[in-house]
Amino acid sequence: MTELPSRRLLLVHAHPDDESINNGATMAAYAAEGARVTLVTCTLGERGEVIPPALAHLSGAALGGHRLGELTAAMRELGVDDFRLLGGAGRYCDSGMMGLPDNDDPDCFWQADVDEAAGLLLDVIREVRPQVLITYDDNGGYGHPDHIQAHRVAMRAVELAAEAGVPIAKVYWNRVPRTAGEQAFARLRDALPSLPFTRAAELDDVPGVVADERITTVVDGTAHSAAKTAAMAAHATQITVGGEYFVLSNELAQPVLTTEYYELVRGEAAGTPEKDLFAGIAGPGEA
Repeated sequence: MTELPSRRLLLVHAHPDDESINNGATMAAYAAEGARVTLVTCTLGERGEVIPPALAHLSGAALGGHRLGELTAAMRELGVDDFRLLGGAGRYCDSGMMGLPDNDDPDCFWQADVDEAAGLLLDVIREVRPQVLITYDDNGGYGHPDHIQAHRVAMRAVELAAEAGVPIAKVYWNRVPRTAGEQAFARLRDALPSLPFTRAAELDDVPGVVADERITTVVDGTAHSAAKTAAMAAHATQITVGGEYFVLSNELAQPVLTTEYYELVRGEAAGTPEKDLFAGIAGPGEA
């Protein structure tokens, strides 16, 4: 049996591109340090809005296949070679935005049985035995049904893992502290006249913004900023990157955050704030 790396990180995301926006610098940093970084993506984002006119013809399964290619390119930029689709490609499809008829598609992730999907994620956990898991909060960061469902499935899988004797030591939710977000958006507004974008988003439209005191863990990924922006740019159907800023299909500019922030929701914090997701985990063999 192959010996596992001493540090093992699992991320659970809804669609290709979510990982690079939320955690790209973190993933690149830990991969560069030799940690095993495993990404599980729950859908292929078949109902995502396509930005480039040259790719506007893509939809449904064709878009999903293209986005898998984008994900593969993004993971290459981050140095991550273990990335998977929950239950295999096509097991769950994109649910569309909340309140649309797409949510009623019996094949969409929003309609998935949570215990069944969590069981599929448990299979991954049994294999890679992560000490740390990252996902969204209970609102999925901003209310998208696939993000909410990814949270539910990930948190249920954590429970099942504990029952199965493969406990995960620490669980984090993606966050942005309000003060850091305000500072980043102030820089964006100052830079806007020189950017290829015309309008800025509002901080409160950014997923996961919380009061500063909710932040338990700060990962300084500035040394990996180029890898993060390159990974984001690889998701060309969904993201347009311009230097330190980017837009989604709404054409509202946001800053690329290369210091990434987390809230520890299960496990014991080691420091205030922690500088390392694995802080307090003793070493090789720790489950």
